[in-house]
Amino acid sequence: MNFNGKISVVTGASQGIGEAIAVELSRVGAEVILVDIQEEKLEDVARRIRDNKGKSYTFCADVSRMEQVKEIVEKIIQDHQKVDYLINNAGITRDRLLMRMNEEEWDAVLAVNLKGVFNFSKTLIRNMINNRYGRIVNISSVVGQTGNPGQCNYSASKAGVIGFTKSLAREVAPRGITVNAIAPGYIDTPMTKGLSESVKKAFIDLIPAKRFGTVEEIARVAKFLLSDEASYITGQVIGVNGGLFM
Repeated sequence: MNFNGKISVVTGASQGIGEAIAVELSRVGAEVILVDIQEEKLEDVARRIRDNKGKSYTFCADVSRMEQVKEIVEKIIQDHQKVDYLINNAGITRDRLLMRMNEEEWDAVLAVNLKGVFNFSKTLIRNMINNRYGRIVNISSVVGQTGNPGQCNYSASKAGVIGFTKSLAREVAPRGITVNAIAPGYIDTPMTKGLSESVKKAFIDLIPAKRFGTVEEIARVAKFLLSDEASYITGQVIGVNGGLFM
């Protein structure tokens, strides 16, 4: 897989899955543009990429704010003329049973997890259409396929990402652009590290593979979907969940 000269935008790149995808793409020659709201962590990721001879650039922004996204994309196109890959990974949780969930907790999760995907995809898609080339990978979740108690907001946002992925894939396939989603299961990330050992064990008991996945396993799937080897794959949801959902 040759990624030399490819310009990649990764949202939610300061940690976890986004960081792993950015590092993996830089390792195979892509130039990575890292976007996140956590500026200090973002700069740490960029520094590590550069220390390993990779090319990385950072933008601190809230993906749910269209005006911030437009400003970033204008600068990216001005500096690089094109974007080849977009990885919509930014996401948050505000877990609570629906009867106790407040409106802010619902709105915040939908704004970042779903509207953020809309904002970056809409703002970059014209450049990809003009170039008749592009790869978009959206990070969904297994709970967007199965649901999960206490996560009505998160599950709805991730199910929305799946519907968005399939619809956009149909719109842009004739222009040489693919749009796919990855639906991770329980992955060892900062988001899951806060779980108690008893909760982790309960989840692992449900997983046929009997372990959490790693961020590197998600990154390798993303790399494949971005590659020319996957040029005839579009509108698909790739589950990476250890058999939790089949």
